[in-house]
Amino acid sequence: MAILGSIIKGIIDLQGVFSSEVNHIEAQQTVLKDLLNKAKNTQFGKHYNFEAILNADNIEKAFADAVPYFDYDQINDAWWHKLHDGETDVTWPGELSYFALSSGTTGKTSKRIPVTDDMVDAIRSSGIKQVLSLNNFDFPADFFEKEIMMLGSSTDLEENNEFLEGEISGISASNIPFWFKGYYKPGENIAKIDDWDDRVQRIAERAKDWDIGALSGIPSWIELMLQKVIDYHNLNNIHEIWPNLTVYTSGGVAFGPYEKSFHALMGKPVTVIDTYLASEGYLATQVRPETDAMQLNTEQGIYFEFVPFKPEYINPDGSLSQDAPVVTLSDVELNQDYVLIISTVSGAWRYLIGDTIEFTDVERAEIKITGRTKFFLNTVGSQLSVNKMDAAMKGLEAHFKTKITEYTICAKRGEDDEFYHFWYIGADNENLNEEEVAEALDNLLKEANKNYKVARSKALHGVKVKIINPEMFHEWNAENKKKGGQVKMERVMGEDKFETWENFIEKN
Repeated sequence: MAILGSIIKGIIDLQGVFSSEVNHIEAQQTVLKDLLNKAKNTQFGKHYNFEAILNADNIEKAFADAVPYFDYDQINDAWWHKLHDGETDVTWPGELSYFALSSGTTGKTSKRIPVTDDMVDAIRSSGIKQVLSLNNFDFPADFFEKEIMMLGSSTDLEENNEFLEGEISGISASNIPFWFKGYYKPGENIAKIDDWDDRVQRIAERAKDWDIGALSGIPSWIELMLQKVIDYHNLNNIHEIWPNLTVYTSGGVAFGPYEKSFHALMGKPVTVIDTYLASEGYLATQVRPETDAMQLNTEQGIYFEFVPFKPEYINPDGSLSQDAPVVTLSDVELNQDYVLIISTVSGAWRYLIGDTIEFTDVERAEIKITGRTKFFLNTVGSQLSVNKMDAAMKGLEAHFKTKITEYTICAKRGEDDEFYHFWYIGADNENLNEEEVAEALDNLLKEANKNYKVARSKALHGVKVKIINPEMFHEWNAENKKKGGQVKMERVMGEDKFETWENFIEKN
């Protein structure tokens, strides 16, 4: 009998019995007060008079009225740059330990996002919440004795001006609790290998030594790792070497586009649990098996605000107009895309993280990520969000009986000077008829989005599709950013970037 697993499962079950339902609105009000109290004597807190905000009758409204929206460039240029010069008490009290490096989907240049000890604690607390929520999934006791493969960026953080720098997954993995290290794979030595291909090669070589019960990481890189292990050991599927693999914790991007290709690597069903860990914090996690929506971590050092996602509120560079209206958790509605705004224990204030979300359950504070503000395609009124594009890819997979793991799109004029949507689609069947795929894609988008349908009857002339090997997307990321970790493919490109992309594809 799995004695240790039974003990751990018993603790989780008891925690579930004795924990009460969170009132998320009250939790958020408490978090905001705590943030303002702790930061009121910082340079930022004094500049925006946090003391006065705390004394207001309506603290949430006073906060929104006093403090402007910031994207990364705005807050870095005005405030965070001081941290690099060794200043303290800038936007959060005390000295700083880490910077999270995030090139995200925008290019080679890394953002340097402060990560405080308070944020490390908040991420750990949210991780514990995720573990405790496993009580809802009714896994057998022996699952809790299996090892967990966490595939992120290197944990060998770089030292830069007395700070340690790396991607958030590497920072988090380097701060795992001592009691967890026995479960954690690939282990500290392999996790420190900076070169992605070398690290995955070592994982493949050691795979037989481990009894993996759970995986965690960005879908595209998890798939590549699993395929490497399968090829190295000449397997039919990953369960032939890891028979007890039960759970995959996905994060970083929406899992939907990878669902079919991921399950094709499995020998039996695996439970997929979505998480939302960004460089700026651990924002949400799935806590129930009956939904793939994620619950906002409303108690752990992050205060959330929501701007209705409408084209008139978004500037051409993807930033927010300062007159865009905002609502708090108490006033959100279903069936509405929102731009997500966060204030955190790392000293981010009314910060545009760049994602759009919608609520699936307001009382439970459960959300789905619907896209990126910079990936919203509104050329000639088409108003396509990433979730609509993802849904169209799933429709193509079903119609053409193929697997599609990556895609990118650009709206631009064709040779006839008319506007088209140009799609590059990474499919496992490169012999698909591109004109048939374009017609099917066009019809799927017309059915899914009335604005797209109107645009197609007017200024948007058509859809053009090129089918390419999915590996080309990985090689693009490797050349322009870095393999593994938090690196994601940009779904929508501007014309200049798209020209570079097309030249890359042509060359390769």
